Amino acid sequence: MLKKAVIVGASGLIGNELLNILLQSSDYQEVLILVRKEIPINHPKLVQLVVDFDKLDQWTDAITGHALFCCLGTTKDKTPDEPIYRKIDHDYPVQLAQIAHQNKIKQYHLVSAIGANVNSSIFYTKLKGETERDIENVGLPTLHIYQPSFLEGRQKEKRPMEKFITVIMKAINPLLIGGFAKYRSIPATTVARAMFKQSLKNEVGIFIHPTDKIKQLA
Repeated sequence: MLKKAVIVGASGLIGNELLNILLQSSDYQEVLILVRKEIPINHPKLVQLVVDFDKLDQWTDAITGHALFCCLGTTKDKTPDEPIYRKIDHDYPVQLAQIAHQNKIKQYHLVSAIGANVNSSIFYTKLKGETERDIENVGLPTLHIYQPSFLEGRQKEKRPMEKFITVIMKAINPLLIGGFAKYRSIPATTVARAMFKQSLKNEVGIFIHPTDKIKQLA
C-alpha cells in the first residue's frame, strides 16, 4: 500500500536529504512539506503547504498520512532570542505531535540531539529533553526519536566554525569507541536514510536512536 509522508523542516540539512529520498521512493505516493515559503523543487509527488507555524491549527485537516517527520531546529546564531528558540525546537514539534495523534497518523519521527536531558543545566540539551518528554506524553502509537551527534553535510550557509568542527571530528571519530561511539559525527544523509527505513516498518512503541544506532539502521 502506497503511503503519504509529511515533512516539517524540509529546507534543513536532514529534512532536505529526507525529502529527496522520499520523492525517489516507490513506497510513498505523496510527500507533503510544511514550509514558511516554497522551496525551489518541482516533483509530481510533492505538495508544498505554506503555513504560519504560530497558527498550525488552521492547517490541521491537511496534516494527514502514514508518517510525520519533524526535522525542525534552529541555532543560537539564527535565533538568539530564547523564547523564539523554544517555539521552534519545542512548541511546534509538540503541537505537530498532537495534530498527528488527532489525525491518527501512524508514525511520528523526531530529530532531537545527542545528550537530550530534561535535567541538563545546558539550555540546548535541556530543551531537547523537554521536547522528547512532552512528545512521548502525547500518546502516539509509534514514536521514533533520533539523537544524532554533530551533523556532516553541505550547509546552504557558510559557517566557518562548523567547517572547522567537521575537520576536528573526522580526526577524533576513530578514537570514540565503546560507549563513546554515539558521540561520533554523522552525515545528515545517514540520519535521513535511517528515518526512511524505520518508516517502512510496522513497529509500535517508543524508540530512541543515538548516533551509533542510527548508523546501523541506515
